[in-house]
Amino acid sequence: MTKIVSIHSYRGGTGKSNITANLAASMALQGKRVGIVDTDIQSPGINILFGLGEAAIKCTLNDYLWGRCAIKDAAYDVSDVFEGKVKAGTVYLLPSSMKSEDIARVLSQGYDVELLQTGFYDIAEQLKLDYLFVDTHPGINEETLLSIGISNTLVLILRPDQQDYLGTAVVLEVADNLDVPQILLVINKILPEFDPELLKQKAENAYQRSVAGLLPIATEIMRLGSQGIFCLQYPDHPVSQEFRQIANQFNHSA
Repeated sequence: MTKIVSIHSYRGGTGKSNITANLAASMALQGKRVGIVDTDIQSPGINILFGLGEAAIKCTLNDYLWGRCAIKDAAYDVSDVFEGKVKAGTVYLLPSSMKSEDIARVLSQGYDVELLQTGFYDIAEQLKLDYLFVDTHPGINEETLLSIGISNTLVLILRPDQQDYLGTAVVLEVADNLDVPQILLVINKILPEFDPELLKQKAENAYQRSVAGLLPIATEIMRLGSQGIFCLQYPDHPVSQEFRQIANQFNHSA
C-alpha cells in the first residue's frame, strides 16, 4: 500500500521543494517506486531540480484538475537522474504548470480539491508506488488541509526563526486535529554559528515532538543552485547523510 508523505511548512522560503526532491531521491536509492506531486500550484518549480523542462512537459497537474487529461498523462519518469546508481528505483514526477496564465487561473478560479485527492489515490495505484511525496503550498488552505489529512507522514519544515516557530505550532495543532499518524520536524538552513543540538532541544521542548533532522546551510547547496538533486551530486556530504537518515524514518510510519 502506498504511503503518502506530505512535505509542508507554514511559510515560504524554507527549502521545502529541495527537501522534497532529496527525500524522494533518497527513498528511490533504496529501490523504491516513488511519485512526487507538485501541489504548490501557485509557485511551482520542483521539476527544475529533476531537469524536466517546460518543452518536455505536455500535460501538467493543472490539466488534470481542469479535465484536460488523465492523471497518469501528467506523470513523467525522471529516473534518468539516477544513471549509474546501483539498485536505484523509479521516480515519477507530476509537475504543475509554470505558465503565468495557468498560475493566474488557479489564483482567480481555484480548482476541485476533491479531484486532487482522487488523483493521489489513482496515480498511486496505477504506478504501483511505494511512496507518494506531496510538495505542498505553504500555509494553511483547503488543498494543504487535504494533503495533510490523507498523509501517513507529515514532514514539517522550519527554520531557526521566530515566525517559523509560531507558524509551526499552528500547523501542528491542525495536524493533530486531522490525526496524522506520523509527524516529523526538520529544522533547515541552520547557520554555522548556531548549535544544532540546542535548536533541537528548544524545538522538542516547545512542541513535545522529536526532531527528525537538522540541516545546516551548505555552500555546496547554494552553488548547485537547483541544477540537480543534492544527495545525488554530493552523496557523501553530511547533509545528504541527514536526508537519508530522515527518509529511513518513513519506513516506521503508520
